Amino acid sequence: MLTHILIDLWSRKPYLKIVFISIVIFIIKKQFYMKSLYTDNEFNLAKSTDKLPCECYQCSKTFFKKKKYITSEINLNKGDVKFCSKKCMFEHRNTSLYVNCLNCNVSFEKQLNQIKKTPNHFCSQSCAATYNNKHKTHGNRRSKLEKWLEEQLTILYPKLEIHYNQKSVIESELDIYIPLLNIAFELNGIFHYEPIYGVNKLEQIQKNDHSKSKACHNAKIDLCIIDTSVQKYVKPSTSQKYLNIIINIIKERLTS
Repeated sequence: MLTHILIDLWSRKPYLKIVFISIVIFIIKKQFYMKSLYTDNEFNLAKSTDKLPCECYQCSKTFFKKKKYITSEINLNKGDVKFCSKKCMFEHRNTSLYVNCLNCNVSFEKQLNQIKKTPNHFCSQSCAATYNNKHKTHGNRRSKLEKWLEEQLTILYPKLEIHYNQKSVIESELDIYIPLLNIAFELNGIFHYEPIYGVNKLEQIQKNDHSKSKACHNAKIDLCIIDTSVQKYVKPSTSQKYLNIIINIIKERLTS
């Protein structure tokens, strides 16, 4: 019945449309632009200087504002009545947060939209690469030289426990690791000494090398660095000298 009356008034009294729309806009503005804790009756009876309760958008605390400021907010939408203080206003509008780098634990500022896209936080590409290399579980790339050396060492020392591309000991990849002898070997090609892919990449690789050496020292593992940068083509004749280095060190450890 009430619906029919409103429809009839809507059609016969065009000016009521303006009144109705104005009321709807007022209610929407009041609800959308602020969290009011007062009733419509309290608002209508209040004087312009009377204070009415509102809820802060940021901290949810109750605060009071004069009716004239609330009315101004409804009309102009400045955002002045949404917050109990300037501190809450700035915190609410802040689009970034401080997070800690997963690799080095340094605190840095990160945009909220980036936090949603990438929940893992890194302060630099170098830290991201270091962390990912330590924690990757697949996709290990091994050189032809590493594979050939594994084949030869397996034949020469069938009963000696030798791990290849081991990561669990120092949380970083070791090319060759022999637990019984407490020794590890790293085969460093030209990428460890020359900026083939740029200076930044070289610095990142050398930083990883330094971290690996330090981790081996702390774990009491003797790390032997074998420079293979002069090898242009991997074949038995050019790889034998690197195998000989490893064999000699193993012999020395086994006989000592």
